[in-house]
Amino acid sequence: MTARRTVDNAADTADTTLAVPSDDATAAAPADAPARVGYGELLRTPGAWRFLAPALVARLPYAMLSMGILLLVTQTHGSYGTAGTVTAVAAVAQALIGPQTGRLADRVGQAAVLVPTVLVHAVSVGLLTALALGHAPAWSLYLAAVPAGASVPQVGAMVRARWVARFTADGASPSTAARVSTAFAFESVTDEFTFVIGPILAANIAAFANPATALIAEASLTLVGGLAFASQRRTAPARIVPQPGTRRASALASPGVRLLAGTFLGVGAVFGGMQVSVNAFADSVGQHDAGGTVYGIFAGGSMLAGVLYGVIAWRQPVRNRMLMSYSLLVVGCSTLWAMPNLVALTVAGLICGLAIAPTLISGYTLVETLVADGAKTEAFTWLTGAIGLGLAVGSMAAGKLIDGHGPSVGFLVPVAGAGLGLLALASMRHLLVPPGEGPAAFHGGAGRLVGAAEG
Repeated sequence: MTARRTVDNAADTADTTLAVPSDDATAAAPADAPARVGYGELLRTPGAWRFLAPALVARLPYAMLSMGILLLVTQTHGSYGTAGTVTAVAAVAQALIGPQTGRLADRVGQAAVLVPTVLVHAVSVGLLTALALGHAPAWSLYLAAVPAGASVPQVGAMVRARWVARFTADGASPSTAARVSTAFAFESVTDEFTFVIGPILAANIAAFANPATALIAEASLTLVGGLAFASQRRTAPARIVPQPGTRRASALASPGVRLLAGTFLGVGAVFGGMQVSVNAFADSVGQHDAGGTVYGIFAGGSMLAGVLYGVIAWRQPVRNRMLMSYSLLVVGCSTLWAMPNLVALTVAGLICGLAIAPTLISGYTLVETLVADGAKTEAFTWLTGAIGLGLAVGSMAAGKLIDGHGPSVGFLVPVAGAGLGLLALASMRHLLVPPGEGPAAFHGGAGRLVGAAEG
C-alpha cells in the first residue's frame, strides 16, 4: 500500500519528532548483546510526562465503569443478574467498537477521535445513571450500556502508539526495540495498576457517598483526562493517509493479529473468571471483604512480573517468551480450583498473576511488528478489546458454574480459557512472523523494529 505521512497540525511539525536519548552506550556494546533500557531512562524521555500524566487520569476510570454499574444497578433494581448483564453489555460494546475507534485514530489522528469519544461517554454514563436511579426497565439499561461501553476511550492503545512513534522516528535498531519493550512493560504495569485501583476507588466512593456518585466520578475523570491527553498533539503519532484509489486493510486482516487477539481472549477469561470466583469463594467462607484483597494480590503479582520483565535484557525471541509465559499461566490457573482455603488461594493467585504481565507485554510487542504504521493503534485496541470480551464471557460463565456447582468450580473458567489460548498459540505461532520475512529472518524489513521480534 502506498501512503503518505501527514501530521495533525502543521504548526507542530517541527516538534512531532522528539530527541532520542543517546545510544552511545548501546553502540559500544557487542553486536549480539541485547540492549537494556531502565524505567528511569524511559521516564526521562523528553515530553513523556506531558502525555503520561493525563493518560493516567483518563485510564484510571477504565476499571471503575464495570464496578460502578454493578453497584448502582444492584442497588436500584435489586438483581445481580440484571446488574451483571448490563455490565457485560457495556464490556462487549467496548470490545467490538474500541478497535474501530482505534482504526479511525490511525487515519484522522488521536485528538480528532478522542475529543468526541469522551464527550459521548460522559453523556452516555449520565443517561445510564439517570435511568437506573429512575428504576427504568432493564431493557432500557441494556440499551444505554451500549454507548457507555462503546465510547470508553482507548487511551492505553494510544499511549502505546505514541511510544512506538516516539522511538522509531529515527529508524529501527536494537536500542529502539529495547526502548519499545520497556515502554510496553511500563504500560502493562500501568494497566494492572488501573485494574486494581479503579474498582477499589469506585467501591469506596459508593460506600462513602453512593454508587451514582461513583459513576459520575468515572465519567468526570474520563472527560478531564481524555481532553487533556488529546491536547498533547506534539507527541501524537503522525497519521497515515492512503493515496487516492488505495484501500487500507484492517489490522485484523493479519493472521498474526487474529491469533494474538484469540490468545488475549483467554487472558480476559482468566481475569473474568478470577474476579467472580474469588469473590464467591470468599463469600462461601464468610470473608466477603477479603475477596478484593485476594484479587489485588493476584494483580499485584502481575505488576511485579511486569516491572521485572521491563528491566531484563532478554536473549530469547519474544515468540518463545510469550509461549513460555502463557504455559506458566495455564499451570498456575490449573491449581486454583483445588485450593482448600483463602490463604492457599491467595498464594496460588499470586503465582498465577506472575505470568499475566509477561504474556501481555510479549503480545503487544509482537503485534507492533505485524502491522503497518497506519494500523498500530487499531491493532493495540483489538488486543485490549479481546481482553474485555474475554472478561465479560469469563465472568458470565464462571457465574453460571458457581450458581450450579459452587465457587471452586468457577475456577475452571480461567484454566479453560488459558488452555484454549495456549493451544492456539502453540499450534499457530508461525503466524507471528512480520510480513515479508521468513521464519528465520527476523532482522529484515524496513520500518520494523530490529530485535523487537527477537528480543
